[in-house]
Amino acid sequence: MATPKKGRSASAQSKPGRSLALILIALVALTGGMFASGHTKPRLGIDLAGGTSITLQAVPEAGNEAAINKTNMDTAVSIMERRVNGLGVSEAEVQTQGDKNIIVNIPKGTNSEQARKQVGTTAKLYFRPVLATEVAGGKGAASPAPSPTGSPSGSPSGKPSGAAGDKPEATGDGSATPSASATTQGRAVTDALKADATPSPSASDKGKASPSPSASGGSGEAEASALQAKYAKLDCTDGKTRSTVGDGVKASEPTLACGKNAQGQWQKYVLGPAEVDGTDVDKAQAVLNTQTGAGWTVTMDFTDGGAKKFADITGKLAQNQSPQNQFAIVLDGDVVSDPFVRQALTGGSAEISGNFNEQSAQDLSNMLTYGALPLTFKEDSVSTVTAALGGDQLRAGLIAGAIGLALVVIYLLAYYRGLSFIAILSLLVSAALTYTIMALLGPAIGFALNLPAVCGAIVAIGITADSFIVYFERVRDEIREGRTLRPAVERAWPRARRTILVSDFVSFLAAAVLFIVTVGKVRGFAFTLGLTTLLDVVVVFLFTKPLLTLMARRTFFASGHKWSGLDPKSLGAQPPLRRTRRPAAPADPKEA
Repeated sequence: MATPKKGRSASAQSKPGRSLALILIALVALTGGMFASGHTKPRLGIDLAGGTSITLQAVPEAGNEAAINKTNMDTAVSIMERRVNGLGVSEAEVQTQGDKNIIVNIPKGTNSEQARKQVGTTAKLYFRPVLATEVAGGKGAASPAPSPTGSPSGSPSGKPSGAAGDKPEATGDGSATPSASATTQGRAVTDALKADATPSPSASDKGKASPSPSASGGSGEAEASALQAKYAKLDCTDGKTRSTVGDGVKASEPTLACGKNAQGQWQKYVLGPAEVDGTDVDKAQAVLNTQTGAGWTVTMDFTDGGAKKFADITGKLAQNQSPQNQFAIVLDGDVVSDPFVRQALTGGSAEISGNFNEQSAQDLSNMLTYGALPLTFKEDSVSTVTAALGGDQLRAGLIAGAIGLALVVIYLLAYYRGLSFIAILSLLVSAALTYTIMALLGPAIGFALNLPAVCGAIVAIGITADSFIVYFERVRDEIREGRTLRPAVERAWPRARRTILVSDFVSFLAAAVLFIVTVGKVRGFAFTLGLTTLLDVVVVFLFTKPLLTLMARRTFFASGHKWSGLDPKSLGAQPPLRRTRRPAAPADPKEA
């Protein structure tokens, strides 16, 4: 049995239908997935569909005005971008404007209210011990609330569990505190402030809490009483009050705060000095815990310094009774979670478990990971962006793209004739794959199609057409050398394949570099260009080449019909090379 010559594949020649079936199955699967998900159109970016534009202004802190500099502004942009994109790759734009402003553009289709909350929450993140807490009923007239919300995890590792606003009911150690009179409540708060059961890690006594500097002596009692009076009057149901509750309080001082409990009620807190800073959290992520049945949980990894601080504070909290065995995760004066602990957590990591769903777990993990900004910002303005201008530009771009595509098709028809049928079909397959993938990427990773991305797709038409032309010209070169079509198709493929791969690799590399080093809308161009370049390789290998192999078996192409684009005469083909026999040498040299 003869083996195929170098550069020729027996399977490629005999079974091109397999490749065509594979790409057809992929196309059907993607189209089916698109309709099954209900997302039959790509998501559009803010410049095409409109959206929300938020302007944030950096606020100088007293005595630290020099902190508003380019380095800190760039850091804040990076953190805000990761916060928003933590909700999905939403093509949100985050960029500086001038020396003090940051502009955040959130496209329509993204949960703009949620993204606004994530970006607008710009204060630093702190872990503070809970000294007292109760449901905010207005003007201090509320009865005490269940202190810890959620049941303990019960795991040997002693991981904290429960989160304010995440548990639907208080169970386990989170039993409700008995009702008490206002006088008794006030005394409990004052005693907690004076005792300060969980001081900063600088406390010298091992395993024992020493009074905080602000809560010692007569001045400490006066400050504790003043804070207790503010606590009694604090009404967390009032939005204006909530927005200013922690203003001007240093991290080293006790403070008041508000947060929502599991029943959706506002809870008010008295919190001790900050024990762990948001910068001490190295990484946090939402995890679906199926092994213990805990459901969605939030895991935290601390830095080396943060791990020591966290071990100290959890060791002290574990010795206390409810609610003073809780620590509050505070962001911009708002308690986003208040888990309790059973024992010291010394492993440098922790897990917050409770009745989380995927969204609430993701929100908390984003706040923990990206909560600490180098600057404080205030929301300067929020405006709705219309898509009128972008729509006009999109129409103009699509018209230009349609004209360019029409010119490409006309050129193919005029120059390649019958071969243009294969090229046009390949372009249609590439367009269908691009469209379905972009439609699916919207709900999958939040990809939004903006104007630069549309430009990337239009540029890809030329890249794809160039691959077809390279292959067709290689085949025509083989015919010019006197070969018939079927061997010409197979011999031309290895050389064309190398050229196509090198060309597409260069385009993909340029797109990848552009995606990495740029921000905003330009990344949309780079992403689309990279995607369509990869699809060009798939289409050429699995569709164009196998289809040309099948067409080479048809008489119209194989005979070199003048409308096939492969007519040997019009291509100036050389006559087929034939071997000629030399005359046999005479037996007798004398007869020569």
